[in-house]
Amino acid sequence: MKPSQTYPLLDNITLPADVRKLAKDQLKALAKELREFLTQSVSVSGGHFSAGLGTVELTVALHYVFDTPTDQLVWDVGHQAYPHKILTGRKDTLTSIRTRNGVCAFPNRAESEYDAFGVGHSSTSISAALGMAIASELKGENKHMVAIIGDGSITGGMAFEAMNHAGSIDANVLVILNDNDMSISPNVGAMNNYLAKILSSKFYSSIREESKKALSKMPTVWELARRTEEHMKGMIIPGTFFEELGFNYIGPIDGHDVDTLVATLENLKQISGPRFLHIVTKKGKGYAPAEKDPLAYHGVGPFDPSVDSLPKSVPSPHPSYTEVFGSWLCDMAAQDERLLGITPAMREGSGLVKFSEQYPTRYFDVAIAEQHAVTLAAGQACQGAKPVVAIYSTFLQRAYDQMIHDVAIQNLDVLFALDRAGVVGPDGPTHAGSFDYSYMRCVPNMLVMAPADENECRQMLYTGFIHEGPASVRYPRGKGPGVAVQKDMVALPIGKAEIRQHGSRIAILAWGSMVTPALSAGKRLNATVVNMRFVKPIDEDLILALAKTHDVFVTIEENVIAGGAGSAVTVFLQQQKILMPVLAIGLPDYFVEQGTREELLAECGLDSESIFNSIEAFCA
Repeated sequence: MKPSQTYPLLDNITLPADVRKLAKDQLKALAKELREFLTQSVSVSGGHFSAGLGTVELTVALHYVFDTPTDQLVWDVGHQAYPHKILTGRKDTLTSIRTRNGVCAFPNRAESEYDAFGVGHSSTSISAALGMAIASELKGENKHMVAIIGDGSITGGMAFEAMNHAGSIDANVLVILNDNDMSISPNVGAMNNYLAKILSSKFYSSIREESKKALSKMPTVWELARRTEEHMKGMIIPGTFFEELGFNYIGPIDGHDVDTLVATLENLKQISGPRFLHIVTKKGKGYAPAEKDPLAYHGVGPFDPSVDSLPKSVPSPHPSYTEVFGSWLCDMAAQDERLLGITPAMREGSGLVKFSEQYPTRYFDVAIAEQHAVTLAAGQACQGAKPVVAIYSTFLQRAYDQMIHDVAIQNLDVLFALDRAGVVGPDGPTHAGSFDYSYMRCVPNMLVMAPADENECRQMLYTGFIHEGPASVRYPRGKGPGVAVQKDMVALPIGKAEIRQHGSRIAILAWGSMVTPALSAGKRLNATVVNMRFVKPIDEDLILALAKTHDVFVTIEENVIAGGAGSAVTVFLQQQKILMPVLAIGLPDYFVEQGTREELLAECGLDSESIFNSIEAFCA
């Protein structure tokens, strides 16, 4: 595919108001140009790709029909919002997306007034749009609130909670289900597009509402009519469930037919109350390689759009932490049939592909439902299983109550493998795992570990698995320092740290990913450097011994300082009535924006040079 370098229509689009100046018969051409521009731009910058290709026509239709930004569009997750960014003033800077000081990876209220709600995690759009609709109506405003949610995100419990609420209060909100997991069958074609236009028309809506009023005075006849309507619609439209929630369901319609989308949205704009539009799209639409393998093209680096494959990464002799986990999971499953693997829709990201293939009956992908994932694990543990929940640090935040009430209080054998801990890079603050030391350290019964290298990660996973009670191992995105991984699994002594370097005066206590830069700085300072290994319990005996022989403590962690691992050391020293200076180094008290992992660590003072400078200044 060779996208043109000039775009006759798109070049004249600065904001959505320019889209609305076009004639309807120009929208197909605009969508074609928009898809080509998106392909060309992402091939340069990298980023989320196949999801956006699938929402091109929908984005054009939404901005054509609705008066944005007065009318508000709430995108769920945000992977699908690149075309929206292009049409809302960020076309010329899109190639900077996900880079330091560049365009944000996801919708961001601070970046654009057209980004009605900041996102990054799934299943929030309907709740947000409903809240906006309620507040707007209370002010007497006549705005349209539209939530666009994918078939994966709608599995999240929040989405159903929001729809249940919206239907009960007759809120004026439109929910669009972007269903890109099913092919457009013959049933989803001309006939269904025709039905959608009819069912969303003002005539049908008014007849329906007037019939309700008239027949409600004759309960028996009204009930018969209601059941007949539901039965007829249920036979030809898979929307009975949404109708029962109180929504006026329309669809499914072809999400790549811009004419039908515009006509249907114009009709729906005239209807009040909760409405549900079901559209069917194809991930990667319009770019053959992405259509063939939308998963591979979900998030991409720079690529050549004229070549039908992505560039192959250079093989590395060292596995990533995610790969270490994936290998350990399969090895441990071969040894212990009680092991079960759970993921909330992150099979590839969390490294469970091989496990799912080798142990399909012991693998559970619960979809985007983090709360359910944790309580499912608790239930399994009650029956003697040994579940492993593979989850990103930022996503476990969504299941914090379940972790405490369903796992920790009952002291159940659940191992949490927390990937993407600390700063994550281009995805920005919504995906950063900045808080898990803090939110896990305060939970009774919880064992919290952080590996300094790849081999220690494997051994900690084994340690946590055989431990009686809840345990967690948290590790960062990407690769470690390159330590060889031993095949044999050996349990680490609980709560015991190791001295990596002996020095004088200064004792540097480092956790996880910070051990390597701490060693680099420590050598220049002739400091003692300790790999603390355990966030909870900390090695109190070693801390007492070091306090007798050193003048200054420095704690270093890739977690917020507030409530983190360093604070455990400070509290312990206070309890022991030991007064000595302690420098706490960690993530700052603000949300760290996007950039490469190296850029963000340097900004936060967590690279070796910054650590050296901070300690030298503190001890001066």
